Amino acid sequence: MDDKGKYSGYALVREMLQAPAVIENFASAGIRDLKELVFKTGRILFTGEGSSRIFPAKNAVNLAMRCRLPVRALTAGAREAGEYRLDDYVVMGASNSGRTRELIALFETLHQAGHTGLFCLTANSNRRLESLCSRVFLLNCGKEEAVPATKSVVEEALFYEQLLSELEAASFTAALPPLATAFRKTLSSPPPSEVVEAVAKADTVYFAGRNDGVAEELALKTVEIARKKSCYLEGTYLLHGIEEVMSSRDVVIVIRGFPAEAQQIRQALMQGVGAAVFAVDTRQTIFQTIKVTDAGEFTNYLCLAAGWNLLVETGLLLGLNLDRPLRARKSGNAI
Repeated sequence: MDDKGKYSGYALVREMLQAPAVIENFASAGIRDLKELVFKTGRILFTGEGSSRIFPAKNAVNLAMRCRLPVRALTAGAREAGEYRLDDYVVMGASNSGRTRELIALFETLHQAGHTGLFCLTANSNRRLESLCSRVFLLNCGKEEAVPATKSVVEEALFYEQLLSELEAASFTAALPPLATAFRKTLSSPPPSEVVEAVAKADTVYFAGRNDGVAEELALKTVEIARKKSCYLEGTYLLHGIEEVMSSRDVVIVIRGFPAEAQQIRQALMQGVGAAVFAVDTRQTIFQTIKVTDAGEFTNYLCLAAGWNLLVETGLLLGLNLDRPLRARKSGNAI
């Protein structure tokens, strides 16, 4: 995609194309004190709703586990988190609007109970939020006009990534320009027309892959951008019975899948069901593959960009208004 021709009229595309600059210019003033607190307490819960939680929080939890950080990182929606014992946890909430009712309600409850480790990441702070938190961190990406959140998701994820990263600040910053370049390249690389057409014709688009937020976030974006029924299948759910209700009119997209499962997926879903299966990966798989650059720890961001690209092309093929779904709205449901 680019900012010309058929793409030029859509805020969604403009905001997606601004994401590389968000990566290049990423800065998180004051994160050092929060980082020290998180590693001192050894516990953090990431909360929020919708896109403000799915990829940023799950990517952070995945990072903490893979890198064996001395931090117990968890994530849950704000309503569920309200049922947890969080006395000894740093609680980090993300709300692009700064007015998400579920998050405000959780913070009010915790604040009234005397919890002093409440922090928020938002693009739109307000006095109520500031009164409840030890600190509010402001995003630099700017307002999003399109209903589907994009560039803010990237900045939130980078904030959490730096918060948990064991890299020095200078090393983390040095990794961002190459990531921005690769992100920009991914967005400008047209996805195979066969994949776009298959998704456009699908009854349901299933996503599978690691529980790091990428596949789940793309399932949400499929609903918002391509207006297709979509579902994220965690773990081996893809191979444990879902084929009973799949049909040849469905599409499966595997995000950086496990090679050990590929043959079984092909046998059960392609041969058994007749569903179309595609992959997004750094390597060529046995499925038709949208390839992304191997960016190490940051490869997830490029998979997200490849998914955005695919969904924009699908939405345009279907003649949809990319910015305005008929019923879906921003998840900043104001109180």
